Amino acid sequence: MAQIKVYGIKEHLKPIQRELSSIIHGCVVDAFLYPADKRFHRFIHLEREDFLYPEDRSDKYTIIEISIFEGRTVESKKKLIAMLFERVEGELHIKPDDIEITIIETPKCNWGIRGLPGDELQLNYKVDV
Repeated sequence: MAQIKVYGIKEHLKPIQRELSSIIHGCVVDAFLYPADKRFHRFIHLEREDFLYPEDRSDKYTIIEISIFEGRTVESKKKLIAMLFERVEGELHIKPDDIEITIIETPKCNWGIRGLPGDELQLNYKVDV
């Protein structure tokens, strides 16, 4: 499971939302061997006055929060982070200094999905990658 939230200034984030979603999803699929048909993304468009960040960031400053079942290896999480920095910069020209990524791992039993605790679900993908 991967639930993704993306925060940014509305004027910047809204126009690139679809492309950024595709980039993020492609990275999750590649790094975690995640099914391509499972995409759970939410974009939080903030007014400039509601998004406070250090002066050394630009208006392109973007936060990506990725909530996942625990169990991925350190290597796969580092691979995901590296891919995100590389692809977002390469395709959307957002410098790594303007991107922050947080991966939040939660035990499967703490998720409720399709009427069941996550640890009782039959998944069609592996988590321990």
